[in-house]
Amino acid sequence: MKWKLNIRTEVKVVAALIGVSFLIAFGERKQGGSVCKDVVIELDNLNENHFLDESDLMKLVENSGQAIIGTGIDRINLKEIEAKLKYDKHILSAQLFGDLKGNLVVNVELRRPIARIVQSDALDAYISEDGVVMPVSEKYTSRVMLLSGPFVKKMIEMQDLKKDEGGKQILEMIGFINKDKFWKAQIAQMDINAEGKISLFPQVTGQRVEFGKAENIEEKFKKLMIFYKEILPQRGWTKYERVNLEYEGQVIAE
Repeated sequence: MKWKLNIRTEVKVVAALIGVSFLIAFGERKQGGSVCKDVVIELDNLNENHFLDESDLMKLVENSGQAIIGTGIDRINLKEIEAKLKYDKHILSAQLFGDLKGNLVVNVELRRPIARIVQSDALDAYISEDGVVMPVSEKYTSRVMLLSGPFVKKMIEMQDLKKDEGGKQILEMIGFINKDKFWKAQIAQMDINAEGKISLFPQVTGQRVEFGKAENIEEKFKKLMIFYKEILPQRGWTKYERVNLEYEGQVIAE
């Protein structure tokens, strides 16, 4: 009797699984074959970087070269539209899919700027958290650290700082500064010469900080902190015009 009960239970489970599979398959066929009634924009912008808004994304979708409304979702080349959306450097990721209501859902995540390139003879640009160079926007200005100097032209040519060793070092240094509350508040600008050597311009103290290349970052900032805590309070905050951290084990102030 016990053996017969187990057989019946297994039969019921199998039947239930077949039923669920049928419903899933039916739902997928229904979704794939449905006509697109509307486009729904889902903008993931937790960092509130308003370079693009829903209307901008809608225009990008509408200008994709494909008929959307009234076309079967399974006939729309979603990957092609995703690729065109991601061509905009402000967009980190884009995913398109149809829902059961017949809507084309466009889910977009924007990049987060961490520094702004400033140039006197060319357009400015932003550096994103993942190292991609982004154009500025007329809609929105992000309050981030400024980057200047001859090396920034090379950064713009890179388009992605991770493609170059010097670019990766700069990206690492910006990340180090932004993760530390004190240094993020203190460092207003990085000026980078053609060789990749950096000068820092603090918000409060008046010294130009000659950092050297973006190497031994943590050690150099420790030396600068010692200078701020132990030297400037005794000698005066405006006594020195520059401080050099480039040499190992030394802080040179003039």
